[in-house]
Amino acid sequence: MPTLTDLSTIRDLCARYDFALSKGFGQNFIINPGICPRIAEASGIGPGWGALEVGPGIGVLTEQLCKRADNVVSIEVDKRLPPLLEETMADYDNFKLILNDVLKVDLKALLAEEFGGKPVAVCANLPYYITSPILMRLLEEKLPIRNITVMVQKEAAQRLCAAPGTRDAGAISYAVAYYAEPKLLFSVQPGSFYPAPKVTSAVIRLDVREKPAVTVPNGDEAVFFALIRAAFSQRRKTAANAIANGLHLPKAQVISALQAAGLDERSRPEQLTLENYCALQTALANT
Repeated sequence: MPTLTDLSTIRDLCARYDFALSKGFGQNFIINPGICPRIAEASGIGPGWGALEVGPGIGVLTEQLCKRADNVVSIEVDKRLPPLLEETMADYDNFKLILNDVLKVDLKALLAEEFGGKPVAVCANLPYYITSPILMRLLEEKLPIRNITVMVQKEAAQRLCAAPGTRDAGAISYAVAYYAEPKLLFSVQPGSFYPAPKVTSAVIRLDVREKPAVTVPNGDEAVFFALIRAAFSQRRKTAANAIANGLHLPKAQVISALQAAGLDERSRPEQLTLENYCALQTALANT
């Protein structure tokens, strides 16, 4: 099979299968031959492992995963791609394509059926328009996944990997840190893709925690994350103002809760840690 990162090969495949890249699906094919081996290596996948891929495209990263893992399952929503992938992945009998929307498929059942008790890693070049929903679904469902190694827009990568309590952190940073240990691995320039996007990309790895980073009061994660989202809903305001507005609470009650939790009532949302939000959740419930 010709090299899948070769531009002439890509154009030939697209012409023969009457395939035009879709902006709606966020399709940008990787043409830098060094990128996908680095992503696959960074995931730690090897013999005895299963790999779950989201959005295989024409199979550039898929091929690297198939060379390393026992079996690879790729979920693809674009109904035009199966015939093309049937050709590009013909040499790999450890590859399986599932035509579905990753946000709708029963992932828990799929992982059990396809991988059994094997360690599983998720590896993907994610469509940028739907990065956060995919990552949060993978994390929130507490699936038996060891790690998630994905390429995303660099700005998103920095936010996803920002430590809670730091200036760059946002609500998504807290959610990621609650479920996983994130690491920003390397940047990928626009010229590594066809067509070239207008933004720089980056590869991140999320090592999924065996248990969450903090113990949420009463195990009520829905309330915990609603509190954090409210705090960041008006980032330029103090946490007290934003939480009061976001949760429709009297500001005096929120200030009282912050004080009871031992926190400065003038704190900004990004200055509070996961532990601080746990303490604030408890204080709000008792005020």
